[in-house]
Amino acid sequence: MNYIDIIRIIVISFLIALILGPISIPMLKRLKVGQSIREEGPKSHIKKSGTPTMGGLIFLIAALITSLTSGIINQDLFILIFATLGFGMIGFIDDFIKVVLKRNLGLRAYQKLLGQILIAMILVVYQTKTASHGTEIIVPFLNNFYLDLGIIYLPFVVFVVVGTVNSVNLTDGLDGLATGVTLIILAFFSLIALKMGYNSVTVFSAALAGGCLGFLKYNSHPARVFMGDTGSLALGGAISAIAIIMKIPLILPIVGGIYFAETLSVIIQVVSFKLTGKRIFKMSPLHHHYELSGWKETKVVTVFWLITVILCLIGLFALRYFI
Repeated sequence: MNYIDIIRIIVISFLIALILGPISIPMLKRLKVGQSIREEGPKSHIKKSGTPTMGGLIFLIAALITSLTSGIINQDLFILIFATLGFGMIGFIDDFIKVVLKRNLGLRAYQKLLGQILIAMILVVYQTKTASHGTEIIVPFLNNFYLDLGIIYLPFVVFVVVGTVNSVNLTDGLDGLATGVTLIILAFFSLIALKMGYNSVTVFSAALAGGCLGFLKYNSHPARVFMGDTGSLALGGAISAIAIIMKIPLILPIVGGIYFAETLSVIIQVVSFKLTGKRIFKMSPLHHHYELSGWKETKVVTVFWLITVILCLIGLFALRYFI
């Protein structure tokens, strides 16, 4: 594969997502799968109430069609699809219960967590059984240094996968935010996979990036559709599975810095309030803090995108010995 192949895959998936948008958005409206907006959230978001959700199906279908027709099909591709659709299914069920059955709570937290852990464990079993030295991971910035985690590989991967999935979910709070951040990270993974010789990972990363790019047409401000948990959990599953397959999970806190800043802001806010009764941020996750500080939604999204570009450049430097 080469750079032209990556561009071709991105373009094909992008066009499929563009075509699916005008077809699926009216269908979602007819099904009345509108997003509910938290009353305690920023007041500017109230007007978004009723916007169709579960739009993550758009980029998932686009990526699936493009990947399976790429001509490069192997076990790695199938496990990536399994992880992405598996987490997407958890999100879909949660969305369905909340917006179709009108049960506000959706899946219980323990149900979602158990499902996520199960998929993560399947990913662990696959990697340890099929990859050479399957419990090894690359240590960024160090010259060709691999760390063998041995028996702690399983809990480590489960922690990384579940943490990443829920971090992406928390990031999905502004028009185009999670879509754009993930698009940039997927483009980064496409290049890394190409350089490291993971052709199927290259195909999948590029296909999902193209799907996100097409979806961004409908998800950017003002959003005509939201991805819902269907999309955000699926993207988190895809990002984490890609990193596990290529043995670079330690790159996730770097290139996915926005994801983890969002999660950390929630943890800090909760801990601070529990211990002191005071809040550190005006509102968490972090993007809401900046909104309430006077930033326009589009400014928050653009800045977070630019930060992700910089973080991915740092990621390229961190993996320079391996590509």
